[in-house]
Amino acid sequence: MTSLTTTSALRRFGWAVLLWSLALLFLAPFAWMISTSLKRNIDVFDLPIQWIPDTFQWSNYAEVWTGEHSIARYFLNSVVVAAARVFGELLTASMAGYAFARLSFRGRDKVFLLYLATALIPFQLLLVPRFMYFQQLGIYDTLLALILPGMFTVIGTFLMRQYFTGLPPELREAARIDGASEWRIYWNVYLPLARPVLAALGILAFVWSWNDYESPLVLLTTDSNYTIPIGLTNFADESGGLSAGLAMAGSVSSLVPVILLFLLLQKRFIQALTRAGLK
Repeated sequence: MTSLTTTSALRRFGWAVLLWSLALLFLAPFAWMISTSLKRNIDVFDLPIQWIPDTFQWSNYAEVWTGEHSIARYFLNSVVVAAARVFGELLTASMAGYAFARLSFRGRDKVFLLYLATALIPFQLLLVPRFMYFQQLGIYDTLLALILPGMFTVIGTFLMRQYFTGLPPELREAARIDGASEWRIYWNVYLPLARPVLAALGILAFVWSWNDYESPLVLLTTDSNYTIPIGLTNFADESGGLSAGLAMAGSVSSLVPVILLFLLLQKRFIQALTRAGLK
């Protein structure tokens, strides 16, 4: 018995060492980014890498927020776009997911399969049609050109549909007996139960929007409309030279909202993953 306990403890210790090693390996680029954000440009590419600078260059952060190429405007644009896209996606995905899961109408499953099939279309193929269409609508080079396409996603509808399908159908039947309308059943019965998956989808939608580079690159031309990913390119000159310290300071600043959102919703996020694993 003692031998088995010792073997089990050694196995757990071995797995712990392996997982911690992998975690440190994946965190190394982030550590380098933070270290670089506090260095002078002349010290960035010194070898061996100096992880802790001799002198902390806090002025890099002041420069990226208040200097000539301040990211404050880009940061605000990203917040507006991400918030609108998250709200829109949670609303449309939950409504569509409920309809595909609980409402009975002709061709429901076929329509759902056709909708899923659109996910096979590469995102890059849609950029030029969107560019032309938004020009005709008069919303090209506006934040609406980024917000509207992000409010409707296949993956969001699929996740919500699968979640609602796993809930007991008796909930809807009981609510109908009590005289609840379809909207009240969705809003007051099913939606509150979906908070964990809504939190998980909200985090994913926010990260997708926050890190989106290709859409703003094609659909925006005015500097004041740029989002964070495009705005950070201002720290590279026309010859391709990069002000690494400023660029990394801007990158670290752009990570703060994502980290805060995850910390606020991590409990719900883990609940969603746990429930998905139990089904």
